[in-house]
Amino acid sequence: MMTRSIAALAASLTLLAACNGNTDKDHTTETPTTKAADNTPPVISFTVIKALPHDTSSYTEGFLFHNGQLFESTGTTPDMPATRRSLFGIVDSTTGRITPKVELDRKKIFGEGIVFLDGKIYQLTYTTKIGFIYDANTFKKIGEFTFPNKEGWGMTTDGRYIIMSDGSSNISYYDPTKLTPTSVSIEYDNGDKETKTLNSFGLAKVLGVTDNNGPVGDINELEMINGYLYANKYTTDYILKIDPASGKVVGMLNFESLAQEARSKYPGAEVMNGIAYDSTTGRIFVTGKLWANMYQVQFPH
Repeated sequence: MMTRSIAALAASLTLLAACNGNTDKDHTTETPTTKAADNTPPVISFTVIKALPHDTSSYTEGFLFHNGQLFESTGTTPDMPATRRSLFGIVDSTTGRITPKVELDRKKIFGEGIVFLDGKIYQLTYTTKIGFIYDANTFKKIGEFTFPNKEGWGMTTDGRYIIMSDGSSNISYYDPTKLTPTSVSIEYDNGDKETKTLNSFGLAKVLGVTDNNGPVGDINELEMINGYLYANKYTTDYILKIDPASGKVVGMLNFESLAQEARSKYPGAEVMNGIAYDSTTGRIFVTGKLWANMYQVQFPH
């Protein structure tokens, strides 16, 4: 994402204070055996299996496994360094570099999250109110769509719905088989404007994310693991475990130690963003925007 308000930062600091966040040099955290009396979500322990390279020019927006391959999507605006791009493709685990499958015009469109569903790839954009659909085998663009959310951030799926975040405390479930033609005014990052009629997807439900303090905003990149939603909380080093039935945060992973390591390796490293789960092998990878590493981690789920 781009910059956010001071209020968002304050909310992030509140969450930081609510979490014990202690990690040792091996990045293993302690897990309380019971919740605190104030119902603060418990910290989930994790262990780093290994660190792998990650391209420090990749401004990570989406991160996922598909058919055993790790995919990453990135975004940029015209005023960001020319080395940054809006694209998605397959990550080479030996170099951390992305082999692009689709690239957007960096002068016009900030690329966001991606998701695979039913032989298609869906890609969000940040503020242009437009998304793209590709064939999952050929990566050829086969359609466009729009969405009512003010912004596009992260995506995942439960196998039926496209599950989308928009930077608020709400996570929206969309049915891509239910289409409604919608007129949309598009303003690109370079100032160009146009009006199109695009399909919007049927809204199945909106899940409000809450913890013991109330609504939890800045929900970012998403992943579904064993029936639970895991979400990066923007401006923090936390990944939240969310019950999709209630929206309650039922656990938190504190990756502050990895974020500190990322900044020590590359001073330009920014916020943590990216969690990818390989359901066939059980591997889980995490990373951040412009980080020098992605990490294979293990935690109870």
